[in-house]
Amino acid sequence: MEEGKISRREREKERQRQEVMDTALSLFAEKGYHNVTMHEIAEKAEFAIGTLYKFFKNKEDLYKALMLQKAEEFHGAILKAIEGPEDIMEKLRNYVKTKGELFHAHLPAIRLYFSEAHGESFNLMAGLNAEIRKRRGAIQEIIASVFAEGIREKRFKKIADPSSLAVALDGITTAFLFQWLESPELHPYPEDPDVILNILYKGLVDL
Repeated sequence: MEEGKISRREREKERQRQEVMDTALSLFAEKGYHNVTMHEIAEKAEFAIGTLYKFFKNKEDLYKALMLQKAEEFHGAILKAIEGPEDIMEKLRNYVKTKGELFHAHLPAIRLYFSEAHGESFNLMAGLNAEIRKRRGAIQEIIASVFAEGIREKRFKKIADPSSLAVALDGITTAFLFQWLESPELHPYPEDPDVILNILYKGLVDL
């Protein structure tokens, strides 16, 4: 077998593991994490219960693996969006647009994560939040570097340090997305990224 090439057996194991995770997400989103058992997941996925325990120690382990997988997908997609274009304005537009697209495309996982993160599952989230914060921090560092580049090139005024600007943009986009999650018909996430970016670009006070 060629180096780096996985066997058919390994591919099948990975397919089964992913099917278990997809089924778990569907059930967690429908019923809530605490109302789903490993036996229900096995039954819906049409696997023996022993197959689930070959991949995951317990339901908590499965949940954490699922959330970390989604975090990795988000991280990779946003990195690609920011690092793609040369123009710094387009980097920021891509960030705002891609973040919205990811929330829309992964709504069940988003709702699940935040319901558990802000609910009664403190122990469940222990360690997991640290991993997700680490990835979020890495994205904020890249956004900060974009703002720093814009300041150096005199395209942005230095109204705050780049790190603070990155936190502000992350916070504004997240606030818009939370509002959309609560009332999608009343508060759709802006299709035009400049609706959000202009809050920073143009400011509030006309001096």
